[in-house]
Amino acid sequence: MPEATPDPIAPRAGAIATAIAASPARRLALVAALGALTALLPALVFRAFTVDDALISARYAAHVAAGHGYRFNVGGPSTDGVTPLGFPYLLAPFAAGGPLAALAAAKVLGVTAWTFASALLAVAVDRTPGRALRFSALLLVAASAPLAAWSIAGMETGLVIALAASAVSLRRLHCPHLGAAAAGLAAALRPELIPWALLIAAAPDPATLASSSTRGPIVLDRRFFARLALGALPPLAVMLTRAVIFGHPVPLAVLAKPSFAALGAKYALACFLLTGPVALLAPFAFRRLDAFGRVLLLSIPVHFIAVALAGGDWMPLSRLVAPVLPASALCVAQLIAVADARATAARLVLALAGQVFQIVRVGPSAIHVGDDRRALIDELRAPLAEARVVAALDIGWLGAATDATIVDLAGLTDPAIAVLPGGHTSKPIPVGLLDARKVDTLVLLLKEGEPLVEPWTDAFFARIVELRLASIPHIGEELQVVAQSRTPHLRYVVLRRRANQL
Repeated sequence: MPEATPDPIAPRAGAIATAIAASPARRLALVAALGALTALLPALVFRAFTVDDALISARYAAHVAAGHGYRFNVGGPSTDGVTPLGFPYLLAPFAAGGPLAALAAAKVLGVTAWTFASALLAVAVDRTPGRALRFSALLLVAASAPLAAWSIAGMETGLVIALAASAVSLRRLHCPHLGAAAAGLAAALRPELIPWALLIAAAPDPATLASSSTRGPIVLDRRFFARLALGALPPLAVMLTRAVIFGHPVPLAVLAKPSFAALGAKYALACFLLTGPVALLAPFAFRRLDAFGRVLLLSIPVHFIAVALAGGDWMPLSRLVAPVLPASALCVAQLIAVADARATAARLVLALAGQVFQIVRVGPSAIHVGDDRRALIDELRAPLAEARVVAALDIGWLGAATDATIVDLAGLTDPAIAVLPGGHTSKPIPVGLLDARKVDTLVLLLKEGEPLVEPWTDAFFARIVELRLASIPHIGEELQVVAQSRTPHLRYVVLRRRANQL
């Protein structure tokens, strides 16, 4: 029989693997690149995703860049209309071209920060003791539609995700003070992260633990209080700044959108099932985690409870829980190292099933949101060109389509409307408000699938505020239809005061 021809590829591949394993620098580069691609490639799939609120921060940034100050309307008061206080200043250097330019900068900032943070997260997974199977925890990152979409949505969420991921990674990599500071900065941008950030800051340093099974308690020494201060001071400074400048320590959005615990609990439960933390359900492995791992594991349900108490969120793709998903993946990596392999595989499959369901259910529509918004802005820019004062609920895209003064009927940027009872789409807008604010243009959204009828006041509009406005006596005689958008799922009607009513 002829001798078998040796495979020249196998020895070469083995040599490469041996060289990588023998070189810490090469291994570090390979692991970091893996982590970066795990974040970047899914984010690029969702590159067109955004939400209307992203353009609110963008308009603030454009006004800062133009020298009009931190305000939503040129000539109007400076208002607390951006939850991450000061975020528009990060975008202002890139906002000379207007809100859309600021939005583009915010998208680049978010995805860049998350890509680097994911590289750091992969290194932290690599430094977690245990079997090589721990790297499968990164599947929870790669398959996460919330992480991919919100990192590139143009809101502060991408930066918050990056800070939260860096916080837990730095803590695992024995950089306790940097990790605590990153957690504090994340909480400064998103107040619902404060309990989570304090836990991450207070967690024991893994460097002081002898092994993954060490059960050492949290030591209340000088280093503990230093970490706690680094986690607490940034959000506290933001609260004090708000109180001094705007007269209230919490974002204006909290006043405009009061929380409902029942809705928040449903939101948190749905997020828990669909975003990956199901893989943390390993009660028998809890005692086998080191002290840092136990605190990390505890921090995830604590954040979900905080989100539930905050009332959840109306935005898609689990925005409020996205920042702690990297922490969840890092904790899963440690659980893989200590838990039964079969049980771990079952939990991972269950977690990935929820994530895939979310991608299939929401992903196809999410990847077109940004393009639809741009089409809407281009379509209605001309009809809005003559407007001086516009009233509407969805003010983000509107602020990019017109430089006119905008009356925010949701109260997100308007303190007088924010304090009215009800949610941001159901506030009892006073009958005389349109006249008192000298509104000459009104923009309303039709309910999905409903046509614009004659008279327009009989049309079925999407939100309670819009239905109430349409029912104001004689409003049909004062306002006439001047344009209607044809963008799918965004059927807005532009109404203008008749000439004899101006």
